[in-house]
Amino acid sequence: MTILLTLVLGLIAAVHFAWGMRIWIPIRDEAQLARTVVGAKGVDRMPGTIPCMLVVAGFAASIVALWMRDMALARFVLWTAAVVFFARGAIAYTKVWRSMTPEEPFNTYDQRYYAPLCFAIGAGLLIILLGG
Repeated sequence: MTILLTLVLGLIAAVHFAWGMRIWIPIRDEAQLARTVVGAKGVDRMPGTIPCMLVVAGFAASIVALWMRDMALARFVLWTAAVVFFARGAIAYTKVWRSMTPEEPFNTYDQRYYAPLCFAIGAGLLIILLGG
C-alpha cells in the first residue's frame, strides 16, 4: 500500500510541478486545461507557480511521512492528509462546490474521477494509519 500511494501521490505531485513550471500537460491549451482541472467559474488560466508548488510540497510531505510513519510528526502529517483527501472528495458532491466550479469538463470529471481518487487516497492513508 505504501508503494502504491507513493506512486500515485508522486505522479500527482509531478503533474502539479509541471504546471508550476508553466508546462501544460496533458492538455497543451492553458484555457482548456484550466477548465479541465480547476473548473472555477470563467477560468481561463492555470494557477500560478506558488500555489502549484505548495500543492507539490504537501504531496512531498505526505510521501516522506508514508516512509517515516513511526515518527509522531509523520503520523500527524498522514492524519492531516487523510482528512484533507476525504474532505476534498466529499465537497465535490455539494451544491456549493458545484456552483463554484461549474466549468466543463471539470464539473463532470470531479464527480466521476477526482473525488473518487481523493476518497481512495484517503482510504489508503487510513488503512496505513490503522496498521493495515
